[in-house]
Amino acid sequence: MNKLNEDTIIKLFQSRLRKRKFVSEDVEVFNLGKTKCVVNIDTLVESTDIPPRTKISNAARKSMIACVSDFAAKGVKPSFGVISVTLPRNYSKSKILLLSKSIGDTAKKLDIKILGGDTNEGKEVVIQVSLIGFSKSIVRRKGAKNGDVIFVSGPFGYSAAGLRILLDKKKGKKTFTKRAKLALLRPKSRLNFGLTAKNYFSSAMDSSDGLSTTLNELSIQSKRRFVITKCPCNLDLIEFANSNKLNLYDLIFNGGEEYEIVFTSPSKNKTKLTKLAKKLKVPLMEIGRIAKGKGVIFLHNGKTYKIKDSGWQHFRS
Repeated sequence: MNKLNEDTIIKLFQSRLRKRKFVSEDVEVFNLGKTKCVVNIDTLVESTDIPPRTKISNAARKSMIACVSDFAAKGVKPSFGVISVTLPRNYSKSKILLLSKSIGDTAKKLDIKILGGDTNEGKEVVIQVSLIGFSKSIVRRKGAKNGDVIFVSGPFGYSAAGLRILLDKKKGKKTFTKRAKLALLRPKSRLNFGLTAKNYFSSAMDSSDGLSTTLNELSIQSKRRFVITKCPCNLDLIEFANSNKLNLYDLIFNGGEEYEIVFTSPSKNKTKLTKLAKKLKVPLMEIGRIAKGKGVIFLHNGKTYKIKDSGWQHFRS
């Protein structure tokens, strides 16, 4: 297993389960009469996905937000959900009530009906969320054209900083520490923005595996070069990175656990997108342009840097 990474394992399954050529997307789509059924599943495992001392209510909420984020990037409203939970034998009733309430409250807020699910016994907490939606179309990962603008629906680096604060005892200003922890433990959903702005997207993808992974995947799918000219972060993150001697760009591009929408759009839509984002209180950021070529590059202080896919992957050593 040490020699296999997440991508390799996925490809092994694809080679045995699919006859058609696989196209990587945030969700699975199939025709159901004249409409398309959109499905996705996401899993939260205690030992690999839940930081120590995390409230189970926050973990349960995050399991929902993670799955919803993929729908947001595709511009599709999830309508129904199925939940599976694995719990240790001695798990307390009070924690089970907190877990179920958090899932229920999140589903209600996002107008998702939970149809049912499954319960299992295991050595650790595992929460699986599968969501279902219906749409005439989805926003694909491919579709970016030369000259399109690259946007993100919010700043990056806070989640990675929050993890460093919790695990490595890194220090930051009180307001920054609170914001970083909230970004990690209670991430915001961009579903409303994704549903409202989808017609302006030429390509889009959820960023939960890390911004570097997302940008490289979009570049591959669109067969275009992604030229990053602005770093999607705020000054407080720069101060935190400097004071703790951390690599700022690693926090921004490789941290993961952000549930932002990374998308491209023709430049003519900039004004409309800016107004819409302001109306929905979404901190939209323009970070670059699409050009002829391949790969992802970062232009900074007159120098060109290649951004490699170094985001989060399970089984990566």
